[in-house]
Amino acid sequence: MLQVRRLMVFYENMLAINNVDLEVPPERIVGVFGSNSAGKSTLMYTLSGIILDMRRKEEMAGGERITVAGEILYRGEHIENLGPSERARMGIVLCPERRRIFPESSVLDNLKIGAFLATKEQARSTLEFVFSLFPKLREIRRRPGGFLSGGEQQMLAIGRALMAQPRLLLLDEPLMGLSPLIQFMLMEAVKQIRQERRISILITEQYARPVLPVVDEGYVLEHGSVVLRGTGQELLENPDVTSAYFGV
Repeated sequence: MLQVRRLMVFYENMLAINNVDLEVPPERIVGVFGSNSAGKSTLMYTLSGIILDMRRKEEMAGGERITVAGEILYRGEHIENLGPSERARMGIVLCPERRRIFPESSVLDNLKIGAFLATKEQARSTLEFVFSLFPKLREIRRRPGGFLSGGEQQMLAIGRALMAQPRLLLLDEPLMGLSPLIQFMLMEAVKQIRQERRISILITEQYARPVLPVVDEGYVLEHGSVVLRGTGQELLENPDVTSAYFGV
């Protein structure tokens, strides 16, 4: 599904992603774990193509120079030079860090906005799936997004991403700032998404405890480099991972 080879990203003279190799097989859940500033969001921006828009805006404003090198293959096709809209049409959809919903629009309108790539039938069936996945959203579908709790906003952000008909869903730190109960519920939803929609999922998180039991394979990122790789069970049993990312 997705193959990343020797990926490097520089912000001016700072190395943010350092020679990263990564794979997301079809219909698998892959996790990337690391502390703040490890490079997780930069990785997601690069895979989704947003980094190219960031680079263009910086060049126009005379700001810092962003350099991207390496290979990104999606379903066997090189996509390094494709913009975010082109990648979204191919099925690569990012659910960004900190949700970034439209606060003045209702839950239902936020979801409809996400369906810009869907046919009417796809939008209808996916909306029903989202409401079955997160029944709370059906109850509050007329409420403005800015009046939702953090957990409700994250459900909405994931639902909106699903409305775009992803084949590869990128979840950037979806558990940030949420209670353990909501975190568990969201990870159960991730498993259901993979099972029922049969899509691949790449998820980044700082805290591995709620995510590792769900992933098929995981990577640990430090200072932009992959320092550990293994199955979810292997990483669960690794004392360095439990010490650094479980706080024990």
